[in-house]
Parts: sequence; structure tokens; C-alpha cells
Amino acid sequence: MRRYTVYTDGKKSAIGSLRPDEHEAELRLIKLYPQYTDQRWEGFGGAATESAAYTWSLMDPLQRQELIDAYFSPEGLNYSVVRVPLDSCDFSIAEYEAAPGGDLSRFDTGRSLQYILPMLRAIREVKKDISLLLSPWSPPAAFKSNGKRQHGGKCLPEHWEDWAEYLCRYVKEFSDLGFRVFGITLQNEPHAVQTWDSCLWTGEEEREFLIRHVRPALDRNGFKEVGIYIWDHNKERVLDRALTELAGEGAGAAAGVAFHWYSGDHFDALRQLHRLFPEHKLMLSEHCLGTEVGAKNERSGRNKIAHELWGDLESGMNYAFDWNILLDEQGGPNYVDNFCHAPYRYDRGAGLLARQGIYDAYWHFAHFLAPGDVRILSSSFDSAQVEATAFRKPDGAIVLVLRNAGQDADAAVSLDGQLAALRLPADSLLTVVIEG
Repeated sequence: MRRYTVYTDGKKSAIGSLRPDEHEAELRLIKLYPQYTDQRWEGFGGAATESAAYTWSLMDPLQRQELIDAYFSPEGLNYSVVRVPLDSCDFSIAEYEAAPGGDLSRFDTGRSLQYILPMLRAIREVKKDISLLLSPWSPPAAFKSNGKRQHGGKCLPEHWEDWAEYLCRYVKEFSDLGFRVFGITLQNEPHAVQTWDSCLWTGEEEREFLIRHVRPALDRNGFKEVGIYIWDHNKERVLDRALTELAGEGAGAAAGVAFHWYSGDHFDALRQLHRLFPEHKLMLSEHCLGTEVGAKNERSGRNKIAHELWGDLESGMNYAFDWNILLDEQGGPNYVDNFCHAPYRYDRGAGLLARQGIYDAYWHFAHFLAPGDVRILSSSFDSAQVEATAFRKPDGAIVLVLRNAGQDADAAVSLDGQLAALRLPADSLLTVVIEG
């Protein structure tokens, strides 16, 4: 007999069984098919930006440990991956780059890692096998058409080889520090001209850069295991870029496609991408809420995040990264005042570290799903009201995550010819662990 444990709003309970031929249950089924599987889960994570790491450095030792444990311990979110910006991004306290003037002979990450490295080392104390994803926001200003890190511009073709070598220098730096770099994205948001660090790449340009420069540079420097993820921008163009960049040689040079959530669901685009390129991993490399999500809107924010994770998981996603793992009371620091929200906020004046309500959305997924789990097929009696996704663990246990977007409802989980009764409170998030 299988054991069902339900987690709702931090409370744990067991659920009973129904007879398989119960007529009422047929009208409210959530069906699970563990024999039919899809993508392998690779990991949840967040971003150790300079803003997050600088804010962390301001806290007392107990608060710093509380934050690390909340994200990376088995009792917390149990994150297994971290995204790290290469050089400055908007969530930095100033503009900086490791090789001023683009001179690789002067390459030095001392300024870049001033705050980030201590945080990464503290994370590694809790999560020994933590892995890194590296993402650039801009090449050095000297490599660009506009001579600036900000306001878009393009990386000049005569500097593509230098820029590829620059990226490899960062991979080597983290490797020499004892961190495993599992992947690198080619460019954060290559379709956006921002007031902060940014750079434009067409699909054709990025494909050429991938095939002729970055992949060969990584291989040449001994980093064949480091995967390259294209796009790293919003989903409305994710399929277009994949069709351009993964054609021919690009398919072998790239490990997968990274995407953001800022332009809407576009789950259909992800599903088609997963169908067309099943060997390539899909990565939600960044998502966050604006600063308008405060105490009054935390439940709305939680629901938006849960909806995104559900839709992406059901569409073939392998990795999911939240944005900053910590921000201050303003939603920064941010050197261009582009503030946002985070699951943990630190009030510098009061000296208080506060967990935000949106943390719960991540907990219902990240705490239970681990690298190596495999998604199984599932269906819901009302997918407009009840969003369901399910994964099978290596030991056979099943994790079912549910969001009820409507009123109180009764449901029945159908698995291997058996039914289990399940109460779905209105506007709720639930995780069901099925063992035995």
C-alpha cells in the first residue's frame, strides 16, 4: 500500500484511500503515469550577484548562515546550482570588468569576486557539490562598437576570439578555486538595449560565435565538459533562436537553451522546442518579481512563480534559476536603480533579515525535487483550476506538486489502479510525496 504525505502551507498530513470504482472520483481525477517519463531534472538554483553578496557581507554571522542554510541545506530549498554574472551587471554596486581596456594580459578577477567569492565559499560549506552557471552581461567596453558596457552595442567581430578567450579565463578562474562550472550562457538578454551592461547579438552572429569561437576555445582550454546555453532571454523568441542557432553544427556545439519569463507564458514555444530538440536542455536562467510585490501582494507573487515553474516543468525544463538570492530593503543595491524583489530581504537600517512569502513557492518545488528525478506524465480533471506536475525519484517515490487556482475542491489521485482522496484548499499550493 502506498503512503501519501501532503505538505500545505508548511503543514504535513496523510491522506486516505478510496475504492478504485468510486463513481464520484472519476469526475475529479489527477492521473499519474509513472511508466511514461520525459525529462530528467538537473537542479534548482539562484543568482549570487554582487548585490546579493554585498548585502550578505553586511549581515552578522548568524544571519549569513541562516540565509545560506535556507537556500542550500537539505532542510531548506536544497539548491544545487548557482548563477554567477561575469563582470558587472545591473545588480552590482558599480561597473567593473576583469580586463580593463580588453587587455587579457591584465586579466584579474580580484574586483569581480571581492564579495561574490566569500559567499560562494560559504555556500560550498553547506553544499559540497555546488555547480556554477556563468553568464556575461557585456564584453569589455574596448571590444564593443559603442565603446561602453551599457546601452547595447555589439561585440566587434575582430574581438570575438578575444572575447571567447576572456570567457575561458573566467571558467579557469572558478575551476582553479575548486568550483565546478557546468555551463555558460553566451550573452544575457542579447535582444535588449539596457541602461546597464548589455550587448546585442543576432541569432546568426551568436551561432557563428558559438561554433567558431566559444566551443573551440573551451575545448582547447580543457573545458569540454562545460555546456554552452544559447539565447538567455525571453520566451517569445526562444523557438526562433533555437531554430537558427541549433541548425547543423550548432546542435553539437550547444548543450541547451536558456530563457527568461518577462514576456509571458509561451509554454507552447517551450514544448515545441523540447519536441524538436529533445537532446538539448531547457533552462529558466532568470526570473524575478518587481518591487511592487510587498506584504499585500505576496500571495499573488507566489502564485505567479508557481504557475511559471509548473508550466516550464510540464514543457520540458531541466534547470530553474531564481534571480538574486538576497536584496536589501530597497530591492537593491543596483547601480542603475533597477530594483526588484527577492525571497530574502535585509533591512540595513533595522539589521533585520526577513524571509518573503514567495520563498514558499520555491519550497514546494525545490525542496522536494532533486537532480536525477524524472518527470512522469500526468493529467488533471480541470487544468485551468488545478495545475499538476509529477516526478519519479530513483527509489520509485513520486513527488506531485499541485496549485489550486480556484475554490475549495476535492480530488482523487489515480496511480496504478488505486485512488487516494485529496482536499485542495482554495488558492493553495500543495506537494504530495507518494512512497511505497
